[in-house]
Amino acid sequence: MGAYLLDWVALFFRWFHVIAGIAWIGASFYFVWLDLSLRKPPQWKADKGISGDLWAVHGGGFYEIAKYKLEPEEMPKTLHWFKWEAYTTWLTGAAMMAIVYYANATAYLIDPSKVAFGSNIGAISTSLLFLFGSYFVYEVIVRSRIGKNALVFSSTIFILLVIATWGSYQLFSDRASFIHVGAILGTIMAGNVFFGIMPAQRALVDCVRKGEKPGKDVADLALMAKNRSLMNNYFTLPLIFTMISNHYPMMYSHAHGWLVLVFVGVITALVRHYFNQKHLGNTQTKFLWIPALLTVLLIIWMRPAPIEPLPVPPVQSAVPVTASPETDPNTTPPAATESTSAAAKTTGTATDAVAVSATTDNPIMDIVHTRCSTCHAAQPTQQGFNAPPAGIVLQTPEDMKIHQAKVVTAVQTGYMPLGNITELSDTERQQLVAYASGL
Repeated sequence: MGAYLLDWVALFFRWFHVIAGIAWIGASFYFVWLDLSLRKPPQWKADKGISGDLWAVHGGGFYEIAKYKLEPEEMPKTLHWFKWEAYTTWLTGAAMMAIVYYANATAYLIDPSKVAFGSNIGAISTSLLFLFGSYFVYEVIVRSRIGKNALVFSSTIFILLVIATWGSYQLFSDRASFIHVGAILGTIMAGNVFFGIMPAQRALVDCVRKGEKPGKDVADLALMAKNRSLMNNYFTLPLIFTMISNHYPMMYSHAHGWLVLVFVGVITALVRHYFNQKHLGNTQTKFLWIPALLTVLLIIWMRPAPIEPLPVPPVQSAVPVTASPETDPNTTPPAATESTSAAAKTTGTATDAVAVSATTDNPIMDIVHTRCSTCHAAQPTQQGFNAPPAGIVLQTPEDMKIHQAKVVTAVQTGYMPLGNITELSDTERQQLVAYASGL
């Protein structure tokens, strides 16, 4: 009952996380496009302090959008702040992290072949330290002199993210590693809004309301907010990828999964850079064909090795031969001879191997029962599972044959067992893939 209720709680928070994420990312994309699409206003608007304007049509109506260089002639009574989109996304994401990866740490967070955490508490503590430690390092850098130089700042953060990606793969399960990198990106982005962008906007609004000209302190806040906004802009596509990465085990279960994630991060950031430049009227197609080429190279590099199916176990005779105590053990009984002759008529020759399907006493099925059926059973015995994942039951050779394609893909990519919770060895994994491929 506990696992069942937890699934409902996870569903609730996942739904709100997706809604909040769409709102945040959508607003981010919109304002990036808006800033880059503003055009020089007519003189009468420029005299009012407007630095750029834009006309648009949507939903059967015309919209006139104006951006002020500093402050409007009069502060509006109602001013909308874009902040809760970011906060809600982070809060629901943190809830999902706790529900999926912390409440079921043994299944999703821990990979005993990497680090044998003494307890779930130890693994969860390591995860929290990894996440908030990474954010603390970022916050120190963005507030330092490095944070004032966009190029140096971006390069430094990229190098540190590569190190963090590699580190996550040394500590956590493959699936959890991608999620941890995404959690770092999401925490940085939400932190940029809370600790950088919003304080700068509040300082500017306070100056306008007081009728004061912004001083150096406000200008410094604005510069830091600009660099934080730039970072959020380039983090958006890599963050989206990590949010959906648990659906693509071929990515995170690759032998060099951390490097795959670095490649994807570079590719998506280059695509984001292309659109940034395009909106500025500086279309550079190299920022499209370079990521396209990198994607093709990534696909070629990641291709799985060909599978050699195991031969189906043969049987030498269609009818078992048993020795009678009344006959010489070295002499074939007449009945057996007749049976053998009958079999020879059916198969063509008595010595031909007759292919039969796998039986439940097949050694490979012992691996299935030990490593797979604890979760993939009509009534799972693995803690945290109240039903077989995806409704797939693997308890007999017939079950294996029905789900052959899914078994081969899931086992070969390392997606199953989840977090290698049942400690399937590499040798057993190869045997299982070869066996399922031959069914």
